[in-house]
Amino acid sequence: MSVSRRSFLALAATSAAFGGLSRAMAQPIAGYRNQITGYGPLVPDPAGVFDLPQGFSYKIVSRAGQPMDDGLLTPGKHDGMACFPDPASPDRVILVRNHEQRPSEPDRSAFGKDGALAARIDLAKAYDLTPKGVPMDGGTTTLVWDLKQQRLVTHHLSLTGTTVNCAGGRTPRRSWLSCEETEIKAGEGGSKDHGWVFEVPADLRGLADPAPITGMGRFKHEATATDPRTGIVYLTEDFADGFCLFYRYLPVDPAKLHAGGRLQALGFREGKEADPRNWDSRFWKVGDRRKVVWIDLDGVDNPHNDLRHRGHGKGAAYFARGEGIFFGDGELYFTCTTGGAQKDGQVMRYRPSPQEGKPGEKDHPGEIELFLEPDDGELMSMPDNIAIAPNGHLFVCEDKYRGHNMLKAVTPKGQVYTVGRNATAPAIPAAPNTELAGVCFSPDGSTCFVNIYYPGTTLAITGPWASLKA
Repeated sequence: MSVSRRSFLALAATSAAFGGLSRAMAQPIAGYRNQITGYGPLVPDPAGVFDLPQGFSYKIVSRAGQPMDDGLLTPGKHDGMACFPDPASPDRVILVRNHEQRPSEPDRSAFGKDGALAARIDLAKAYDLTPKGVPMDGGTTTLVWDLKQQRLVTHHLSLTGTTVNCAGGRTPRRSWLSCEETEIKAGEGGSKDHGWVFEVPADLRGLADPAPITGMGRFKHEATATDPRTGIVYLTEDFADGFCLFYRYLPVDPAKLHAGGRLQALGFREGKEADPRNWDSRFWKVGDRRKVVWIDLDGVDNPHNDLRHRGHGKGAAYFARGEGIFFGDGELYFTCTTGGAQKDGQVMRYRPSPQEGKPGEKDHPGEIELFLEPDDGELMSMPDNIAIAPNGHLFVCEDKYRGHNMLKAVTPKGQVYTVGRNATAPAIPAAPNTELAGVCFSPDGSTCFVNIYYPGTTLAITGPWASLKA
C-alpha cells in the first residue's frame, strides 16, 4: 500500500498515470463536515483529479477514449462497477464496469464517433442496433488490474447493444447484473424495448450473451443486490420525480435467473399511504424500524411504462430515487438520492425475514430501517452508488447538483466521514463537477476503486486503510 502521494505523470491517451504530487505542505480543503476524524482532512491534489487524505494515493486505471485490447475504444460515462478475484493470479482482480451511454452520444462510443469500429465485433452479440446498424452504446467493459504492480493488464467490451447501463450488482456466481436505467421502446433509437437487466460473467473474455432477464421486469433499473443465502435479488428504481418502488425478484432457480420468477414490491403494513420519503410529513426518524409486506406485481414487461404506479396502487411504497444497493452481513443497504425533509438523501437498511420469500414470512416479516437522513449538505448530499468496505463501513458516492462530489463513508453507528473528493473541473461551465460512481474494493482490502462518471475515469486508491480514527 502507498504511504504518500507519488509524482504526477502525464497521462497519454493510451496509458495510465499516478495521481498527484506530494501534498505534505498543502492546506486542507474546506466545504465538508465529518462526524468522526476518519482518515483526516483532505489535501488538494495538484493534478486536479481526486483529493485524498495525507498518505493515500490513486492511480488512473483507464479513461474514456482509451484503446482497448479488442481494438475498440473505452466508452464514456463510467458508472456502476464490481470487483472480483482473478482465478488466474492472486495479485490480480477483475472489474466489470457499466457505461451509461445513450444512442445520441457517439462521441464517447466504443465504436468511434462514426461507428466504424463496430465492424470488429459480431453484431449478433449486440442486443440492439441503431438505425445506422451500430450497436446501442451502453453496456459493460471488463478490466484486469494487477494490484501488486498497480497496472492495467487487459480490458475489453463485454456487453453491447444495451443503453443507459447505470448500475447493477454482483452475484454469488461471479457475474455482474447490468441494469438499463431507461424505458425507451422500440422505435425510439433502436428496434427493441429497453429497461432490462443483463448478466455478464466476470471471467468472460469476449461479449456476453445479450439476453434480458425478463422476469426482473422492464423499468428504469438502477442497481441490484443478491442475498447469498436465498438467491433473492433486490432491485432499486430511479425516476427523477422520486416516485420509485423497491423490488425483489424470487427466482425459480437462483443459479438460472433467466428461468423466471416472481417480481414483488415492498410495502408497509400501514398501506400505500405510508411515505418513507419524509417529504411532506415525517413518516419516521433515523433509527425507526418498520415491518414490511411484499406485493406481487403483474404485467412486469411494463408495456405502458406504468409498473411503479400500478404497484403503488396495490399498496407498494414510493421511495425517493432508489439508487445504490449492497448486501452485507445478513442485511442490505440502499440509497434514496432525494429522500428526506431537505432532499439531501436517505440510506435505508433492510433485514430479510428468516423465512424471506417463503410462506412463513407472513408471520415473521422482514424489517426496514431509516438508517441515515442527512440534514446538512456538507455532511452528505444525494448518496448514490455504495459498497461495504472490508472494515464494515459503508462507502457512499455522492451525485449532487452543487459543489464537488465526495466519496463518503458511514460507520455501523451512522457516523459520517469523508474519504475523497472529485477535484476535476466542471464538465460544463457553471455546472457542478460530475458524480462519483462504482465504488468497490479488492478482495484483499488493499484497493478501493471508484469512477469519475464523466467523461469517464476509473481510479484505484491505496493507502493506510487501517489508520482510521474515531
